[in-house]
Amino acid sequence: MSDSHDTSAPQGGREHHDGGEGHLKRALGVPSLVFFGLVYMVPLTIFTTYGIVTQVTGGRVPLAYVITLLAMVFTARSYAKMAHELPFAGSAYTYTQKSFGAGIGFVAGWALLLDYLFLPMINYLVIGIYLSAAFPMIPAWVFVLTAIVLVTVLNVIGIVSVARANIVIIAAQAIFILTFAALGIASMSGSGTVDLMAPFTGDGSAPGFGNVMAGAAILCLSFLGFDAVSTLSEEAKDARRTVPRAIVIATVTGGLIYIALSFLAQLVYPSNDFADVDSGALDVMGAAGGEFLTIFFTAAYVAGACGSALTSQASVSRILFAMGRDGVLPKRFFGRLSPRFHTPILATLAVGVVSLFALAVDLSFISEMVSFGALIAFSAVNLSVIKYFIIDGNQRGSRAIINYIILPGIGFCLTLWLWTSLSPRTLLIGAIWLVLGIGYLAFVTRGFRRPTPMLDLAD
Repeated sequence: MSDSHDTSAPQGGREHHDGGEGHLKRALGVPSLVFFGLVYMVPLTIFTTYGIVTQVTGGRVPLAYVITLLAMVFTARSYAKMAHELPFAGSAYTYTQKSFGAGIGFVAGWALLLDYLFLPMINYLVIGIYLSAAFPMIPAWVFVLTAIVLVTVLNVIGIVSVARANIVIIAAQAIFILTFAALGIASMSGSGTVDLMAPFTGDGSAPGFGNVMAGAAILCLSFLGFDAVSTLSEEAKDARRTVPRAIVIATVTGGLIYIALSFLAQLVYPSNDFADVDSGALDVMGAAGGEFLTIFFTAAYVAGACGSALTSQASVSRILFAMGRDGVLPKRFFGRLSPRFHTPILATLAVGVVSLFALAVDLSFISEMVSFGALIAFSAVNLSVIKYFIIDGNQRGSRAIINYIILPGIGFCLTLWLWTSLSPRTLLIGAIWLVLGIGYLAFVTRGFRRPTPMLDLAD
């Protein structure tokens, strides 16, 4: 829901002017855009739900990632097609709104809002889980509450150089990955026979393909970020060409990293018996490199979670501010900036309050809720390609059928399959959220008699 509904799509390499209010500089090429997508996706995110998915799939996390990547490749291609046609800041909300109208676009955006609200919670929860494991004398809730308060305060007063800090965090994670790979391979070399197929055949504790699909559905949250590349369309050189390519490259590269890391992790620790399933990655680190690697991982992972919490809470606060400014949410509360700090203080505080739910829910539930919202958005974009090009654009011929019906249709079916593989509890709460969104839309449009308010997030 982080997009603009501008109707003027600038041409490839032209700068987009907005009525004398300035323009964004087009300076980003494919490598920069791919790096942005990978930074947003965070390579170590595979360890967020590693223990949970290992138990759900019976030790077949890499296989689950292969299935998720397959679905994401088709979906990324749909994002790329829409980004080529609409090369300005946009994502699922804009693409759906352009294809199906403001009402359907609002529902897709409302589903995405679920992602934005729950994403900070995941970060706060894993900060508590891993710091509590490192300092067992302190309850996890103390770390969670401290992180929520600290990040909320920082977002209220404003933070500079976050991008610079993120580069340092990603560099630390890259060094960790190389260290983990080296120590993991070394630990296996002296452990006798290694079954290279075990991460794909499983340990027999959760047989059946349905369990793999359930794990793959949870893993969708790992790919959140490839679509964020489209939000840089107004700052990309030759956006019609570079942004679509970067979206697909970032998706495939990220997916291959996830598959490789989970494959190595399951060879190093071929078991689903964890001291704590939520922090199952610590057992893997202990097996690969002992206390040194465990401490290194905890430091790198918690640093990444802190950076992600800071940026994700800042993002959702500004989305809520934009919704208030444009009349989608109550303007008096959400549409106000702090005169002193020039930040959306009330929206930021609201996100902080919502994040307190991290004290009462478990990691598995939050992860599935994020995946629920993402899969709704991914499905909407796949359908948007069919509507935009075939029905509205009147594209015809065998090439059009392949590009704009068959391939996005496969993407839609795969994301729908993953969506229905989520737990009944997640589907129920997600459905309630969608019903609340439709009810709220009926309220603000006076029973759908007034135009649906649309977000303009170009600012």
